[in-house]
Amino acid sequence: MEGPYKYVRNANGKVSRLIRIGTRKSQLARIQTDSVAEKLKRLYPDVHLEIVGMTTTGDKILDTALSKIGEKSLFTKELETALERNEVDLVVHSLKDLPTTLPPGFTIGAVLKRENPHDAVVLHPKNMGKSLDTLPDKSVIGTSSLRRAAQLKKRFPHLEFKDIRGNLNTRLKKLDEKDDFSAIILAAAGLRRMGWDSRVSQILGPEDCMYAVGQGALAIEVRARDEDILEMVSVLHDPDTVLRCIAERAFLRRLASLTLSRRCYSVLSSVSVNCWLLVHCQCYLI
Repeated sequence: MEGPYKYVRNANGKVSRLIRIGTRKSQLARIQTDSVAEKLKRLYPDVHLEIVGMTTTGDKILDTALSKIGEKSLFTKELETALERNEVDLVVHSLKDLPTTLPPGFTIGAVLKRENPHDAVVLHPKNMGKSLDTLPDKSVIGTSSLRRAAQLKKRFPHLEFKDIRGNLNTRLKKLDEKDDFSAIILAAAGLRRMGWDSRVSQILGPEDCMYAVGQGALAIEVRARDEDILEMVSVLHDPDTVLRCIAERAFLRRLASLTLSRRCYSVLSSVSVNCWLLVHCQCYLI
């Protein structure tokens, strides 16, 4: 068939429209993308979904701290290039990885219901039962985030912080198989999506460590001209998550020219049965 759409024919001869979903190749990214695909398949059973995995710059550069690389699109550029070239029809991102200003011609088609946005402490097996408060002086804590390190150094001055890179599986392996780290800090959302809630020893509240802008939320990026794709994914939009993340990303966009670690904490308060208002978005500079 000709036209702007792509189609596939199954073994029984049935023709279905093909929708290609771009994602990073990591296990967590695939789990997140699979969850989006499952939702779309339930809503649109006649559509054939194909997941296209890619390796991003951030996945390749593992010997340098993220804060020192300087590139804003470390985990998104290759995915957006594929979207621009019409190699995929939509892309699933962790919203915290997505720059606040998108390239021309792209838009966020949906932001899904947010998972727990807070950071979590994962202890080395020898430290089970402890917390950041009770770890011995000079204990080394691993994190790939300048935001986390800056806040936690102030909150827990008896601890030392060291960069740790790699995907979730790699960082947990580095923690468990060596004695380099007493604990590592990871996003609670990622651990939950991987089914590793049992590894969480402590959830860090805003008094300890404010989470990253958009953390815990998934975003679907599409070409702005693809009205049919926009309509298709819009049903996955979660209004409460969108309100909070819009406020958080607006804060980050305003400060985009500053070389600072940004953190935030947003709260929604109900003002009527059918109306929600963002009444508090507390954001600090380190």
